[in-house]
Amino acid sequence: MTMTITNPGRKGRFGWHMNAVGIIGAAIILFWMVVAIAAPWISPYPVGKIVDFDYYGPMSSQFWLGTDYLGRDMLSRVLMGARYTVGISLAAVTLACFVGVTLGMIAAVIGGWFDPVLSRFLDALNSIPSLMFGLVVVASVGSSMTVLVLTIAVLYAPGSYRFARALAVNVNAMDFVTVARARGEGTIYTIREEIFPNIIGPVLADFGLRFVFIVLLLSGLSFLGLGVQPPNADWGALVRENIGSLSFGAPAVIVPSIAIASLTISVNMLIDNLPRRIRDRSD
Repeated sequence: MTMTITNPGRKGRFGWHMNAVGIIGAAIILFWMVVAIAAPWISPYPVGKIVDFDYYGPMSSQFWLGTDYLGRDMLSRVLMGARYTVGISLAAVTLACFVGVTLGMIAAVIGGWFDPVLSRFLDALNSIPSLMFGLVVVASVGSSMTVLVLTIAVLYAPGSYRFARALAVNVNAMDFVTVARARGEGTIYTIREEIFPNIIGPVLADFGLRFVFIVLLLSGLSFLGLGVQPPNADWGALVRENIGSLSFGAPAVIVPSIAIASLTISVNMLIDNLPRRIRDRSD
């Protein structure tokens, strides 16, 4: 009698299998990233140029998404809006997660007085309502790109710190970390080679969730008039500019709203369906 033994751990070529939902989410994210990079070259008209004397012009072969309340081409403004929404959000979440994850791993490994002091300080910062803090800072300092990125990064770094520290504390107590210390390895080596590789999956998922929160926060600030300033506009600002005429200029409001929804939902779709090799390093 012969037996056929299959490998149950094989999950697609190279171990990077992803289901259809995750692939669709990744494709939409990639689409908006390409749009954000290529927007200045693929926009039909300059973002602030009035190209139609008929405000809220209808969708046509000349203006695919119609025009806004000043007669500017909505397609060009949505494409350039992707540059600001994706760019600012990505820069802010990268800075926030880099600072938060780094400090979280350092606090977990060093311990002592450094851990509780840093944790209490960041917990106090994390208790401030994000939208209120953003409104106060942006209203007092101004809403330049640098201010927006730094303000949002400060708001979301404490949450990233708490998440990374909780993961790093558990990994730090494992035997292979104890063995590394017994070999005489230093703090930097322990963090780089032992801690970080074993928390990368959850950290990536947290990165994606915080990106979604930051997109929504930035859109909220812009909707209140404190985000990207005219003549430039992100998607939240496009909704604010045209919301008063939704009844006869619907595309100018609906299209930016759909863009925000498609980006945020797609990030969640990708996070929920990450390749198993990332989610579970034991495979």
